[in-house]
Amino acid sequence: QVQLVESGGGLVQAGGSLRLSCAASGRTFNNYAMAWFRQAPGKEREFVAAITWNGGRLHYAHSVNGRFTISRDNAKNTVYLQMNSLNPDDTAVYYCATANSFATRQYDYDYWGQGTQVTVSS
Repeated sequence: QVQLVESGGGLVQAGGSLRLSCAASGRTFNNYAMAWFRQAPGKEREFVAAITWNGGRLHYAHSVNGRFTISRDNAKNTVYLQMNSLNPDDTAVYYCATANSFATRQYDYDYWGQGTQVTVSS
C-alpha cells in the first residue's frame, strides 16, 4: 500500500521560509512523478509544483514561481518543497501526491498524503 507522509509545516511570519518533506513508501519511488498541491480555506485545491521521476523536468504554478523549489532524493524516497519569501496568500494545507507520469492536474495523481498546515502571518 502506498503511503505519503508530509512534514515541515508550521507558522511563519511573512517573508520567512519553510521546507516541506514528503516521505513515500509502498511503491518504487523513483519510477513516479511527484507533486505538491495546496488548499486554502474556502478554496479549491490547486497545483503548486511537480517534478519528474529523475528531477529532469520541473513545473511551478505562476503564483509560486521564483519563490518555491521542488526537489527529490530518490535514495531517501522523499520529495521536498522549499518555500521562500512566504506571504499570507500561501497559507494552506499542503499535500504531496504521486502519479504515473508528469502532470499538473490533481486528477492525474492517484495517491495523496494527509497534508501539512502552513500558516503565514502578516
